[in-house]
Amino acid sequence: MNRIYYTKPSITELEVRYATDAAANGWGERCYEYIGRFETLFREHLGTPFAVATSSCTGALHMGLSAAGVRPGDEVILADINWIASAAPITYLGATPVFVDVLPDTWCIDPARIEEAITPRTKAIIAVHLYGNLCEMDQILAIARKHGLLVVEDAAEAMGSRYHGKRAGSLGDFGVFSFHGTKTITTGEGGMFVTNRADLFEKVTTLANHGRGPKAKQFWAEMVGFKYKLSNIQAAIGCAQMERLDDLLARKREIFHGYREGLAALPGLAMNPEKPETVNGFWMPTVVFDRELGLDRQELLDRFRDNAIDGRVFFYPLSSLPMFGEQRQNVVSYDIFERAVNLPSYHDLTDDDIARVARIVREHVRKVAK
Repeated sequence: MNRIYYTKPSITELEVRYATDAAANGWGERCYEYIGRFETLFREHLGTPFAVATSSCTGALHMGLSAAGVRPGDEVILADINWIASAAPITYLGATPVFVDVLPDTWCIDPARIEEAITPRTKAIIAVHLYGNLCEMDQILAIARKHGLLVVEDAAEAMGSRYHGKRAGSLGDFGVFSFHGTKTITTGEGGMFVTNRADLFEKVTTLANHGRGPKAKQFWAEMVGFKYKLSNIQAAIGCAQMERLDDLLARKREIFHGYREGLAALPGLAMNPEKPETVNGFWMPTVVFDRELGLDRQELLDRFRDNAIDGRVFFYPLSSLPMFGEQRQNVVSYDIFERAVNLPSYHDLTDDDIARVARIVREHVRKVAK
């Protein structure tokens, strides 16, 4: 029985060829060649005028918040259900993450809860497009305009997602993406900062390179910055992934629809939504089981393991982690995470693999429901 991993990248001869060229020849005058090419491909795909390749999405978010003026004492609002990388950069800057509840259908931040959480110290809202699902950007942008706040899109998981004709990551003051090995496209580790604002682009370009501006004299730092640059070799892999992007995105959608078809007959579960005027990139197909089913998530994960399938738990509420204070008023967040699982979703899954995963889910739900 072949093992089904929950995720792994799609690497072909093209990625190997570009990375080999960068390793063999990408030095001296060519040391930034693939980086520039990668940024150009990404800008063209996203439709934003500015992009900066970074060593991680976390670094991109850290620099973006710093460039946008987030300082000690500020508050930044984000959803309670998220990976910690969305909150950590807020703390790096001495600001405070304020966790609010999520919507029960998209599992993304609830705009009504944003409005309630705004104080005189609020500086920004981070809209995380969880698992490829899209935040309610029109409402969020309207709230931000009303209160004079920044809007940041964490699109780490939303490559290929579109909201009312615009690509995720291109709607706010700035957006960030991840190219970790689990993501739809990968550079191994890596990220991208994108923006429509020239002022933020100039600041982030300087911050990313130890405070040295693009026109600074050699070794002259204008400010204390960071070291968040992507390597040329990583960018070479990213270039190959961008050239294959349409196929990679199409396969993600095929995988999701394969699961949806395989689980369609089951009552009491919900999967990633795709609302009108949106396109979901379906990075991570996810199943949320109705509480009435009484399903024990760990028992399902154990059944996966016994059948050589890797399952993955839903993110915990960030406020439940030991470094933050519990926010039990976020009732959806604290209810949903224990009854949800992410399904395997890498590009090389076969139809038989998808059917096998769906069969285990069906069998377990029907057993519990008896």
